[in-house]
Amino acid sequence: MRTIQYREALNEAMSEEMRRDPNVFLMGEEVAEYDGAYKVSKGMLAEFGPQRVIDTPISELGFAAIGVGAAMNGLRPIVEFMTWNFAILASDQIINHAAKMLQMSGGQFHVPIVFRGGNGSAGQLAATHSQSFEAFYANIPGLKVISPSTPYDAKGLLKAAIRDNDPVLFMESERMYGDKGEVPDGEYLLPIGVADVKREGTDVTIVSFNKMMKVALGAAEELAKEGINAEVIDLRTIRPLDEATIIASVKKTNRLVVVDENFPYGSIASEISYRVQRHAFDHLDAPVVRVTQADTPLPFAPNLIEESLPSVKRVVEAVKSVSYAKA
Repeated sequence: MRTIQYREALNEAMSEEMRRDPNVFLMGEEVAEYDGAYKVSKGMLAEFGPQRVIDTPISELGFAAIGVGAAMNGLRPIVEFMTWNFAILASDQIINHAAKMLQMSGGQFHVPIVFRGGNGSAGQLAATHSQSFEAFYANIPGLKVISPSTPYDAKGLLKAAIRDNDPVLFMESERMYGDKGEVPDGEYLLPIGVADVKREGTDVTIVSFNKMMKVALGAAEELAKEGINAEVIDLRTIRPLDEATIIASVKKTNRLVVVDENFPYGSIASEISYRVQRHAFDHLDAPVVRVTQADTPLPFAPNLIEESLPSVKRVVEAVKSVSYAKA
């Protein structure tokens, strides 16, 4: 099986869907002439032309609104935000129009649109450019939120998102675009709302998603050296959440650590913790532990960034705290 970059997997997903369906088009800042800020759309303008790969002004609210209107009228837009931090300006369209339109129209208007772009911390970009938005948007009924960690998952899920009749938010990461992974040559789609067990284990369950999967898997490797066998689950989809896979794992391992780049208050980790205590309380041999970003805007200084974000060390410590807490 060939090995390609995360950005190439996204490019293939969009290009394949645009060849398959003439109603699919891409719009966003620098997606056309510049081949994308992170080169995700490289070569797409040359193949599909300026009517289907469209450079927009620096006006996220404006082009998000155009995308919602186009989707309501039968097209399937892919709207790229250079970063989800900039999409705060477009949140009115995403939350008040894309998410609510099907209900408000009594089922008359579907909004088959994908909003995608870089999310979360990406180095020394400081507080206003380093936020994670999975939890923010997962609170909104009517939205589907996807946050994949590998090129394989990214391609299969993006293709599924483009074909979905509801608005989908696709969270990527500037720090993953260069990551490489195996991707099949032939077409494939992955189901939205299904988690993946990336590593099987028996002693503790570690749940994560997006680039924090690197931290979770790194911690599992370190724990294995000490005889602790961790099962690692990649959520892939945040909403709808595959709680069945999590519950099944916890019933086997009896312990749970959730690694989440979001702020701790109202986080994805908080929701998972609630669902596990609701549906698997009798199977827990220790309290659920969360490893999240610090409850503060992300700093600029590298040493403070390191202290703020989940790390292999913090996850190992969390796992040991639940492993030694015998029922």
